[in-house]
Amino acid sequence: MTVSVVLYTADLRVHDHPPLRAALEAAEEVVPVFVRDPAVDRAGFVVPNRLAFLADCLVDLDRGLRERGGRLVVREGDTVAEVRALVRQAGADEVHMAAGATGFARAREARLRKALEADGCRLYVHDGVVDVVAPGDVTPYGSDHFAVFTPYYKRWAGEPVRAPLAAPRAVRVPSGVRSERIPRRQGIADVSPGLATGGESEGRRRLVSWLSDRVDAYEESHDDLAGDGTSRLSPYLHFGAVSAVEAVFLARERGGAGAEAFVRQLCWRDFHHQVLAARPEAATADYRPRHDRWRRGADAEEDLAAWREGRTGYPVVDAAMRQLAHEGWMHNRGRMIAASFLTKTLYIDWREGARHFLGLLVDGDVANNQLNWQWVAGTGTDTRPQRVLNPVRQGKRYDPDGSYVRRWVPELAGLDGPAIHEPWRLTGLDRAAFDYPDPLIELSDGLARFRRARGIV
Repeated sequence: MTVSVVLYTADLRVHDHPPLRAALEAAEEVVPVFVRDPAVDRAGFVVPNRLAFLADCLVDLDRGLRERGGRLVVREGDTVAEVRALVRQAGADEVHMAAGATGFARAREARLRKALEADGCRLYVHDGVVDVVAPGDVTPYGSDHFAVFTPYYKRWAGEPVRAPLAAPRAVRVPSGVRSERIPRRQGIADVSPGLATGGESEGRRRLVSWLSDRVDAYEESHDDLAGDGTSRLSPYLHFGAVSAVEAVFLARERGGAGAEAFVRQLCWRDFHHQVLAARPEAATADYRPRHDRWRRGADAEEDLAAWREGRTGYPVVDAAMRQLAHEGWMHNRGRMIAASFLTKTLYIDWREGARHFLGLLVDGDVANNQLNWQWVAGTGTDTRPQRVLNPVRQGKRYDPDGSYVRRWVPELAGLDGPAIHEPWRLTGLDRAAFDYPDPLIELSDGLARFRRARGIV
């Protein structure tokens, strides 16, 4: 019997899976494997919300493979060592996996290729599994990546998108291949109480429902904080439980302004992946240094703690931060408002905010998290780095009747309409009727600090 191995990483599905399809075409038996690598833990990216969602994804992936006669093999240890041992045990000739965009993923691919070649086994790394357009496939003249989104989008939108692959009818796994127990969400401590259920089954259900019923309104509603008019597919895309290629393909089949606006947002994901692939240091260093003099010291630490806990005194900021703590997810407009407040009003280093987000976000993707933070902070790819989002104006614009704030800041539930975004303006008995902090800082003071630090005034 000929045997191939499929190494699962951030592509936890059976539908539209080129490595699985290629492995099945190359061999009579296939070993689908996921390796829990302690190196990922040491890098600091393993947190309760993502561990719980990952467990859901692995359980569901195993179920999907079993429905086709196979199963998921789970190993724990160094990925290269575990895959090499599995190849030797199963007598495999080939290993197939999805290409990654991070420096960690690319280093892992290089190590694995070298180790397998020493054993006479070939490694095939497949593009178009995690991304729609692989990093480096489209580049501007004279550079290895696009530094501005709009020209990238124009090129990206013109690239052909392959038709999604159907899930295989049968997967035959060789007998006797050892597997660790597949982890379960139960027993993982400190998981956000409102965390969504993970897995391909749930992701596909959400994708179909989104494209059938709600995507048409996306262009007009995606910034509506209370209306929750986004797809909420980002966690499933992050873990590969939903294929980005399939999402783009089906959205374009649907057509319309809402679908194209949704596709544009998916392009941002590829854009950030190609930036990080070309500049891996941007995960921790300023992509475009502004020589910022970020605030340090005890006062800054107190402000940072208040921001983390959702008690800044600015209701829309606090609502967003509390949503993050409860759901392990935050509305995209809320992410921008909260990030702008931390970096451009409190003038605290974007890395502090990015670290907190990665500690809670179930869709915590290094490329998108870090580079979105840099975009807001003015150290990234934004062509208007001095842009400041005023939280009061943002709240009144994107939560005009205060429904989002009332949902997440119940202390203010008794306030009506736009007044909820400026509770400090109330006086007397009205002000004493609720237990909510005064603003950490006047917005004008924050703007003045930002301008001085940037040398604008």
